[in-house]
Amino acid sequence: MSLTDKITEIEEEIANTKYNKATQHHIGKLKAKLSKLREEVVISSSGPRGSGYGVRKAGDATVALVGLPSVGKSTLLNCLTDAESEVGSYAFTTLDVVPGVLKYRDANIQILDLPGLIEGAARGAGRGKEVLSVIRSADLIIHIVDALEPAPHVILKELFDSGIRLNDRPPNGSISKTGIGGIDVISTVVQEIEKETIKTVVREYGFVNAQVVLREKITLDDLVDILAKTRVYVPSFNVLTKVDMVNRDQLKKARAKFGREKPIEIAAPTGKGVVKLKRLIYHSLDFISVFMKPQREKADMEEPLVVRKGTTIAEICQHLHRDFRRKFRYSQVWGPSAKFPGQTVGLNHKVKDSDVVSIIMHR
Repeated sequence: MSLTDKITEIEEEIANTKYNKATQHHIGKLKAKLSKLREEVVISSSGPRGSGYGVRKAGDATVALVGLPSVGKSTLLNCLTDAESEVGSYAFTTLDVVPGVLKYRDANIQILDLPGLIEGAARGAGRGKEVLSVIRSADLIIHIVDALEPAPHVILKELFDSGIRLNDRPPNGSISKTGIGGIDVISTVVQEIEKETIKTVVREYGFVNAQVVLREKITLDDLVDILAKTRVYVPSFNVLTKVDMVNRDQLKKARAKFGREKPIEIAAPTGKGVVKLKRLIYHSLDFISVFMKPQREKADMEEPLVVRKGTTIAEICQHLHRDFRRKFRYSQVWGPSAKFPGQTVGLNHKVKDSDVVSIIMHR
C-alpha cells in the first residue's frame, strides 16, 4: 500500500468515527499515525525540484501567493511588482514559481506567484509537495480566492494537512525524553483529554520514557502538533479577486464563505484594493526601521535599514556583511531598545523601531 493510500485510509476512518469519550483513545492513536505519515510526505520533498522551484529568498521578506489554479495570482503579482507572470483564462497557467519585488516604503518584499494547489496537494497531487515546500519557507501567506468560484476551504485544508498553521502559535506544552518511569503527564490546567489517551499518542510517536508538560487546555490536534517536527506557523490573510466580474448577490455569497474574517477585495483592471493590499502586506510583516551610525560619524537618517521585529544585532551584522559578524567587538545603541543613550550591547540584543545602531569591529 502506497503512502498516499495509507493516508487516505486513516483520514476516512477518522471521518467515519464519531468523537466522544469512548472513541477518544482510538481517534488519538489514528491522528498520531496520520500525522507521522504526513510528515513523511513533507520530509520526502526535501527541496524544490524542477524549473522555477529553486527560488532563493531575497529582499527583506518573502510573501507567497497561494490559491487554486486560475484564481488571479499572476494578475495580482503583476499589479504588485515589476514581474511579468503569464496570465491566462485557463487553469495551470503558472507552472513554475515566478518571483517579483514589491517596493514599499523602505522595504523590498519578494512576492512569489506559485502554481495553483489542487485537492490532495498535501499528499503530492499536482506537484503539491514541491509547491508546499516553497510555501513553508514564506514569511507571509496570502490566500487568494476567486469571487466567481469561492472555495477557501480547499486550500486551508491542504495547508493544514501539510503542517502549515495560519495565524496561530505553537501549543504551550513540551515533551522531553527521560531515562526511566514511562510516560509522565503533568498539566497545570484540567484537560478534557484523558491521561491514558495522551500517553497513547505520545507512545505512537516512539516515546517510551518521557515527561509531558501541558500549560494550557489542548485538543488532540494540539498534542500532535507538539510532537510533530514539521509544523510551521505563518501569518496570513485572505484576498478575494475578480470582484468586478460578479454581481452584488454573488459578491455577498463569496464574502460569506470567509465567516467573520473580512477579505481584501481586488479588481485588477481598475486597481481597486491594490493600495490597501500593499499597506496590509507591509504591516503584516512587522517591519521596523533601524538607522546605522558609522563609528565617529553621524547617523544616516535618510536611508534606514529595514528589518523584522525581533531582529538582533547579530542578524544586522549578517545582513550588512559577514565581516561585521566575524570581526564584531561590540555595538552601541541609541533609541527605544537602549536603557540609556549609547548603551553598549552584544550580538543577542534585539533592536526596536527607530533605533540608531553603531557596530564596532576589530581591526
